Parts: sequence; structure tokens; C-alpha cells
Amino acid sequence: MTTRKPGSSSLVHEAEPLVTVKEVAALLHVSTETVLTWVRTGRLAAIRTPGGHPRFHAAQIRALLQTGEPTPTREEGQR
Repeated sequence: MTTRKPGSSSLVHEAEPLVTVKEVAALLHVSTETVLTWVRTGRLAAIRTPGGHPRFHAAQIRALLQTGEPTPTREEGQR
């Protein structure tokens, strides 16, 4: 469910938890740098905190896990 926050013109998702880069990396079995690269390249959409830190809707991460999209292994991700 989405509602408008009083005094705000943006829509806010109520009760949808946000997860950190570190939590996303652990869930997807990739490095935090990989998660940040995905944000920079548009693979993951991030919400920025007032301090500029990226956060992710838990539903978005669950959807990514359910797609079965392969994630690189440590060996594949190394240069």
C-alpha cells in the first residue's frame, strides 16, 4: 500500500523494510562492491538516505532472488 506522507508530494511505501548494501550482498552471496556496481549500472534501484547511503526495498531483493537470475561466483567475479 502506498500513501502520501503529510506535507510531502512523494509516495511512501508503508511498513516495507529497507535493507543495507551489506545485507543485500550477504543475501545474494556477492561482495558489497558488486552491489554498489549494480546500483551504478542500473541493475538495482537504490533509495538514498539523507546521508547519501543506498538502501533497498526488501521486496525488490526478494524479487531478484526469485527470478533465478544467476549471480557471479567469487571466481567469475575476480579479474
